[in-house]
Amino acid sequence: MQTSFLQRLPFTSRYFRALAPLYPRAFESFDLRAYDLVVSSTTAWAKGVITRPGATHVSYINTVSRFAFDYDRYVGGFGAGTLARPMIDRLVAWDQRAARRPTAFVANSQNVRARVQAYYRRDAAVLPCPVDVDRFTVHPRGDGRFLLVVSRLLSYKRIDRAIRACALAGVQLLVAGTGPAEPALRALAKGTTTSLLGFVPDVELDRLMAQARGVILPGIEDFGLVPLEAAAAGRATIAIGRGGACETIIDGVTGTLVANEDDASLAAAIAAFDPAGFDPARLRAHAERFAPAVFTAKLRALVEAIRLTHERGEEVERCFGPAAATGDRPAGGPGTTQSGAESFVVPERS
Repeated sequence: MQTSFLQRLPFTSRYFRALAPLYPRAFESFDLRAYDLVVSSTTAWAKGVITRPGATHVSYINTVSRFAFDYDRYVGGFGAGTLARPMIDRLVAWDQRAARRPTAFVANSQNVRARVQAYYRRDAAVLPCPVDVDRFTVHPRGDGRFLLVVSRLLSYKRIDRAIRACALAGVQLLVAGTGPAEPALRALAKGTTTSLLGFVPDVELDRLMAQARGVILPGIEDFGLVPLEAAAAGRATIAIGRGGACETIIDGVTGTLVANEDDASLAAAIAAFDPAGFDPARLRAHAERFAPAVFTAKLRALVEAIRLTHERGEEVERCFGPAAATGDRPAGGPGTTQSGAESFVVPERS
């Protein structure tokens, strides 16, 4: 594994967000000249790696950089407010330049594909994220009286909305997760029907899913991973009907999509929610469509199609048609990596 110079700085794991101004330089510092094929996984930075001329760089994009399109909720949520604006403006300028570097983007959802088109003026193939379904055990309907939120505690996740809605509905809510918004959420939850559990290990999370009546997704998500994790455990999700959740929830079958974003609408959906209306076996089957093995096979095929198309000097977006959007039948050829090609994978911490 190669790491950047940031790895040598103290307290990077604790204060990694404060190092944002250094991330462009860190990712550009990787020497990738030996590689014919580079695959990056990005929410902001990894798409900006510099490859040698003629190399193929496929960037799996989980979202357009949030500091670029959601400044007030994302940056303001960390207490930076307007003070960070000059620095963020410089990062946005870098982000626009970096978005021109990949040979092709593969988005985790149609929702993110639309953002790539709107903010980067580029198209993307679409391949949904993998879900580690084996982390969860499918359970019969839970006998607990509570609903569950599983999330990083960030302002744009809108856990505050779930707390207020459950208070209005008179339903107990458990929140599993940690993050910068935790102190504010604990203050909001005081005296309500909500309890914040902090960090919950996988084994305990599976137990909570087993007992929960269902799961709430109160924010607008890039993809909507939590509803699929809940489905893997046989649990339906109540979610705001915008963003990625519309691609991972089948309304009335694997969950309930709420048309409006206000507290009262979510509270009404919570009050009307009946877990008996959802079949745990059908929920699990839905989640298994997103299993890692399925994702890996489709990604390999799609990367190979892009590489072959790029090497022929043809327009790579011809790979983004309906068949290649899911990696089923790539336009460029068989779904195998060329044996002679050197490849490098660039991950990114979000």
